[in-house]
Amino acid sequence: MKRIVALLATCATAVGLTVLLDPQPAAAAAGCKVDYTVTSQWQGGFQAGVKITNLGDPVTGWTLKFTLPDSGQKLVQGWNATWAQSGSTVSAAGIDWNRTLATGASTDLGFVGSFTGSNPKPSAFTLNGVACTGSVEDPGTDPNPGTGTPVGVNGQLHVCGVNLCNQYNRPIQLRGMSTHGIQWFSKCYNSASLDALAKDWKSDLLRIAMYVQEDGYETDPAGFTSRVNSLVDMAEARGMYALIDFHTLTPGDPNYNLDRAKTFFASVAARNAAKKNVVYEIANEPNGVSWTAIKNYAEQVIPVIRAADPDAVIIVGTRGWSSLGVSDGSSETEVVNNPVNATNIMYAFHFYAASHKDNYRATVSRAASKLPLFVTEFGTVSATGGGTMDRSSTTAWLDLLDQLKISYVNWTYSDANESSAALKPGTCDGTDYSSSGVLTESGALIKSRISTADSFPTS
Repeated sequence: MKRIVALLATCATAVGLTVLLDPQPAAAAAGCKVDYTVTSQWQGGFQAGVKITNLGDPVTGWTLKFTLPDSGQKLVQGWNATWAQSGSTVSAAGIDWNRTLATGASTDLGFVGSFTGSNPKPSAFTLNGVACTGSVEDPGTDPNPGTGTPVGVNGQLHVCGVNLCNQYNRPIQLRGMSTHGIQWFSKCYNSASLDALAKDWKSDLLRIAMYVQEDGYETDPAGFTSRVNSLVDMAEARGMYALIDFHTLTPGDPNYNLDRAKTFFASVAARNAAKKNVVYEIANEPNGVSWTAIKNYAEQVIPVIRAADPDAVIIVGTRGWSSLGVSDGSSETEVVNNPVNATNIMYAFHFYAASHKDNYRATVSRAASKLPLFVTEFGTVSATGGGTMDRSSTTAWLDLLDQLKISYVNWTYSDANESSAALKPGTCDGTDYSSSGVLTESGALIKSRISTADSFPTS
């Protein structure tokens, strides 16, 4: 339940012709709509307009490219961008006054071309190297995740009774991986790593751990919000759920960050409300604080999310580092007897297999019949994030969670120099995130568990 480091990537959302903008160190790539129109045509020549509308986060710097058809088309001149042609490829780069596009902003470009024969529309529109496919994606992803992905099969999730249920109102279990703190391991979250997570690991979800303190959100609210949104889009492009984790740890009282939480969740909920793949975790590991205080925090933050996103599942942290109070000498009864006054919510439970054993498993077994639980973080090692992996306890835990159909997320999909990490140090400098050569002992065990076939019910 303790750690140090991790982060970002770049990708986005859109409608129509979707274009993902150039990855920037502190700004997310975003969706964009492109409208191409021939405004006039004459013998051997034509004039065309290209309108770009930014549908995602604000971006700075872009280059549009497209391929002219094999009909003798050539670029003659253009405006509102720096234009060039190489072979059949035309490029247009933003200039000083339009290189920055705010959310919802548009810019109009135009050019004059010549042609022989017919004059079909250009093809293969890309922005900063990413294909304009008409769906949310980034390099290396399937432009149409299809119905076979976790999100494609299950759709919008909701809580029914004590279970997490899919669009068919059937209980399901999601299994996935958590990032480390996104302020630290930025190189671990890119197209290759997310492709591997979705396709090789067959992960159902990505937990996005956004620390609030420890060089996190409080240092750059806009930047971290943008990074979270980018990772949400990358998960969506691959058909995975995205668990947005407001990673409070020190100080342990979530009320210390109440105003920050309201600001952050108002923003991400409004931006992602139309998505089916988002789940919100509003306080990672409350500690040194009463359940009453945690409940009070939850009942102030949940309405902020609901105002923008009335349908998404929300997960509430519990006392004693999200142990249902067990690590503080309490039990699940305090939550059972005094639940959060809200609907469509679940309660977080965290464990580290080498530290938390039979009495913790007994608590989960009892609580699962009364509370909707989601293991939003667990480790195969000690609660420090280090030490020797406890294979026996980890297996006992995962078998129990499978039996109870409780979703779980492993800490961490990173190459941190700690035994809880799934990847060996240095892995994120390369492109292999799946082979036995890059997996730690913990990573190999967890990959073997979550890559087994899901059995999502559809009727």
